[in-house]
Amino acid sequence: MKRKIGIALIAVAGIIFFTFDPSASALFPKCPFLMLTGWQCPGCGSQRAIHALLHLDIVAALRYNALLVLSLPLIFILLYAEWKRKNNPELYVRVHHPAVIWSCFGIIVLWWAGRNLWAFLQA
Repeated sequence: MKRKIGIALIAVAGIIFFTFDPSASALFPKCPFLMLTGWQCPGCGSQRAIHALLHLDIVAALRYNALLVLSLPLIFILLYAEWKRKNNPELYVRVHHPAVIWSCFGIIVLWWAGRNLWAFLQA
């Protein structure tokens, strides 16, 4: 039952992201970190990137948030590991290993700093 609800929520979110452009719609929230500091958080541009991906515009999605686009294989592996958690506990344990988690954290921090430093150097 929980799985069906989760799939339904993902489908509804997909339809919303496909139909409405986050750049032009007030339906989507703005990043509070960006609004307070003027700096982009690691997730800034993710809503626009998802919209672009659903319209098969990979170049625009990469411009909006390259980390999200490049992280999709890992996200799918994590979802698959969660889905098959009971049947394949070894995969679940491997993808939740502390080294994987800390590596992801490090990449996110580097992305956060790098995208703001790049914008600073371009100004």
